[in-house]
Amino acid sequence: MTPQAARIKLASMPDANHTPTIPYPRRRFQRGIIRGLVHFLFFLLCDFRIEGKENLPKTGPLLLVGNHFSFIDPVSFIRVTPYPLEFIAGNQMPNAPPALSWLTNTWDVIRVYRGNATLDGLRQAEEVLKQDGILAIFPEAGNWADVLRLARPGAAFLAARTQAPLLPIGIDGLTDLFPALRRGRRATVRIRIGERFGPYTASGRGRQRRQQLEEIGHDIMRHIAPLIPPERRGLYSDDPALVEAARAVADYPWDDQPDSVGA
Repeated sequence: MTPQAARIKLASMPDANHTPTIPYPRRRFQRGIIRGLVHFLFFLLCDFRIEGKENLPKTGPLLLVGNHFSFIDPVSFIRVTPYPLEFIAGNQMPNAPPALSWLTNTWDVIRVYRGNATLDGLRQAEEVLKQDGILAIFPEAGNWADVLRLARPGAAFLAARTQAPLLPIGIDGLTDLFPALRRGRRATVRIRIGERFGPYTASGRGRQRRQQLEEIGHDIMRHIAPLIPPERRGLYSDDPALVEAARAVADYPWDDQPDSVGA
């Protein structure tokens, strides 16, 4: 399925009376254990720094969005926020080690697939937000590069459909974590939390709605860009040379793979 076809499917997704119900919050015991383990490992393995904690709202609904350069980016969200988080993620994670499946299965992330099963995942994500929940999504839908790329349609679709506010989070340094450990050093990981923005709306049908969702996707990435170093802002950089370099890695690499939306 091409990116355009994916946008068409999302934009035309009808309301359904059989929306799957997903309780929020859930799996508190398992997730509490994981959260404690995550805090310990970050303390042990890196110099972890957080800026903007005052921007964390006390309640939802809220859609967390961040850049996606490393397969462990979702773990940083667990470390930096106090919320009972729900994650929406692709069924397959091509760039993650097999051991990571234990974490995603125990946490029980909301899965999205190609085809009709993707709609079920998105409806579950909507249900979380309807219960004033906190949902995390990485708009780029994959960590195949270390500069900002275009947002896939999922984040914009959920933002417009639910009109939930968004909170941007910039992640820097996680790509250096394992190389630093191999050298016997501790990497510095910086997390910057921005200010809430939105809500968004999208009206109309067909091409008009798709264009609106694309612009929402661009705006989401523009809110993330200032929270990471200038050299990592990719397609959303003010430097034409960095924008041009980012175009070489901008294409989504998993369009031809079945049952995957990246990870």
